[in-house]
This record gives sequence, C-alpha cells and structure tokens, in this order.
Amino acid sequence: MGRSSNDATDRTHEQIREHYEIEKDLAKQLMGASKSERRHLYASLYDELYKRVSHHPQLIRKTSPAETQRAIDRQLKFLSQFLTKDSIFVEVGAGDCALSFEVAKQVKWVYAIDVSEEVTRSEDSPPNFQLILSDGCSILNTSIKANVIYSNQLMEHLHPDDALEQLNNIYGALNAGGCYVCVTPNRLTGPHDISMYFDNVASGFHLKEYSISELTSLFLNVGFTRVDLYALIKGRQIKIPIRMIYIVEKVLDAMPTKIGKMMAKSSLFRGILNSRVVGIRQ
Repeated sequence: MGRSSNDATDRTHEQIREHYEIEKDLAKQLMGASKSERRHLYASLYDELYKRVSHHPQLIRKTSPAETQRAIDRQLKFLSQFLTKDSIFVEVGAGDCALSFEVAKQVKWVYAIDVSEEVTRSEDSPPNFQLILSDGCSILNTSIKANVIYSNQLMEHLHPDDALEQLNNIYGALNAGGCYVCVTPNRLTGPHDISMYFDNVASGFHLKEYSISELTSLFLNVGFTRVDLYALIKGRQIKIPIRMIYIVEKVLDAMPTKIGKMMAKSSLFRGILNSRVVGIRQ
C-alpha cells in the first residue's frame, strides 16, 4: 500500500488503520467505564495506546523549538487581553507547562493542572507557579479563585459526563468577572482524531466533539452569564455575534453530511467555526 498524503507523519495506510482500530477500542472502554473507573483509565489507556502504536504521531513527530515558541506566542497573544499583573491564571491540561511558564511572567500567580506529574515535571518552574495533579475533573484544591482559566484541545478528550462536571468546577473556581477561555475543535469540521480517515463522527480518543452552539448552551446552563466568541479572520481574532454562528451551524447541520463538512472546512466558514469560546462569570 502507499502512504497517506493526509497524515502529517507520512505513515502507511496499514499503520493508520492499526492506530484507528486500537484507539477506537480503547475509547470504547473509556466511554463504557463508570465514573470511578475513568479516574484511572484516562492515563492508563493513553499509555497503552502509545505502547501499542509505536508510530503514533505524538511519538515520532519532530517539533522545532521555534515552532513550539510560535504556538505559545499565538496563544499568549490572545490570552493577554484578559490578563493583568494581579491575575490568578489557571491552565487546565497544561502538558509540559510551557505556556503557563510564559503567562507567569505577566501575572500574579499561575496554577497548572494536569493528570500526569511526569509530563509536567520541571526544575525550572517560576516562583509564582504551582502544579496541581487532577483526576480529570477537579480544578483547584484550594480556596483561591481564578481570574482566567484556560484549556486548549482538552474538552473533546473527556467523557461527556466528566466534561460537564469539569465545566461546573471551572465555573466554581472563577472569581466574579472572571472568564474561562475554551479552545476545542468544532465537530462540524471533524472528526479531528484518528477517526477522521474512517468515520463521520469522532470515535477515537476525541470522546465527544462539540459545535459552538452546543458549547454555548453548556456554558450558560452551568451558570456563565455571558459567552463571547472570537473568530480568526484574516489573521486577527475578532469578536463575532453568537447568532451568526447559530445560523451557520444550523444550516450546515441540515445539509447532507458530505456536503456540510465540505462547506464547513471551506475558507468561508472555517474561521468562525473554530472560534474560541469565552465564558464570563458575573
């Protein structure tokens, strides 16, 4: 067989199929597990995936320090509008904490939350930084309230019940006037996990992908009094009316699947469908 031109790691079709079958099976285990079981499975099943799929992109992709810094700079450029020198900042799903370390230069205190201490371990952490280990849903184990909470490519990896619980916990961890900035792929342009090559709906470790309309409803239901949307248009993040996205998503959802996805991925709609969602607690 040839190689897939759509796979960033240039893997063979057989390798991509193997990855898909293994990840789909592990994802089914997570979706069918009880709440208490999932607390242990999130980490263990990802470990199993990486052991069984030696050609996984996360293991073989080479990212240069310059590329990493550009990604951090893009995130920081958007987040800076919500930050002050007195801000308490929380990053949920912080990974290597590179972004959190940069934010620490601008704010009073940073909490980085992750399920793995190994991934986030560093001897060079800033003095105004604290790592908090989480079970996947809990946020802060202190009475301190945050001004800004941020997650990037996290919500789609959670069981829907855990995502809702985490969202409730995020709301509870915010000060009045604080905000939660959520970046997650839009299901209308997906799937965005390995199942993109085989399915119309995410069936791998993206346990649930959301539309902007669905996310907005969840945010309002847990108590956020306002939800702002920021779309990337011609290289600039621009606040856009929620109603505009509601209409676009409703029209695309009503189309035949193949046509709707093709339209959603077009330059006309892609920018607004990948909007950053910002929930405000007042």
